[in-house]
Amino acid sequence: MIGEIGGQSETEAAEFVARNKVKKPAVGFVAGAAAPPGRRMGHAGAVISGGKDTAAATMGAMRSAGIRVADSPAALVNTLLMVLRN
Repeated sequence: MIGEIGGQSETEAAEFVARNKVKKPAVGFVAGAAAPPGRRMGHAGAVISGGKDTAAATMGAMRSAGIRVADSPAALVNTLLMVLRN
């Protein structure tokens, strides 16, 4: 799952994974970790509001759902390989 800051879609997807006990391995990445709070990032949906839409909050929701989160796009392949090998 590749997501971004702003909006709740990624968090809702993570909640779906947890709620439905999805057994398939999942890997995620959230773009925008370095974005300053309140800053508009490219489109209307990517505004961090109220602390719930931060990269840290989204990554936390993913991790809570059992999704392994890569630290960077470059780390996605190695993260996926690690998950598939386990």
